[in-house]
Amino acid sequence: MTGRDARKINESGRTGYLAVQGTILQRWWCPPKIRTAILRAFGARIEENVLIRHGVTIHWPWKLHIKKNSWVGVGTWILNLEPVTIGENTCLSQDTFVCTGSHQFDHPNFEFDNGAIVIGDRCWIAARATVLRGVEIGDDSLIGAQALVAKSVPAGSKVLAPLGEVSGRSGAHSTGRIAPRPHI
Repeated sequence: MTGRDARKINESGRTGYLAVQGTILQRWWCPPKIRTAILRAFGARIEENVLIRHGVTIHWPWKLHIKKNSWVGVGTWILNLEPVTIGENTCLSQDTFVCTGSHQFDHPNFEFDNGAIVIGDRCWIAARATVLRGVEIGDDSLIGAQALVAKSVPAGSKVLAPLGEVSGRSGAHSTGRIAPRPHI
């Protein structure tokens, strides 16, 4: 769907989509084929063999293109105020957040600062990762669990969230042994 076509979607169409999304699309009992058919009816370009799991929120389907053999996991939120493209054989795992919107913090009117997102082919966006506006993720990339992607990523990259570090020991563990559990 072109930008001109998207502008033609009237307020009742948008309201209708929001009603269908909340009552049918996000429900566990809605079959994936029905889910993709409804999204296509509202303008999403979803190619063959795409699986969109339950609990997924897609802000505006007419700004979404998912290429073949891709998967969108439970609880994913695609906040696509601008176009989002998801490549072939790509997986967005559970609770990922793809957000095309932002604001200009220093602007007196807090103006929008949005940007399209493109996720390449054969990518894995792991659980609870966040991809922010204007980002392009190159083919064959891994975005690790809970990683935050605010800048474009070249093909073949791995972006991993920091791991928790052990910074010291409490007094009870200073000998290297676990303190005995108190009797209750």
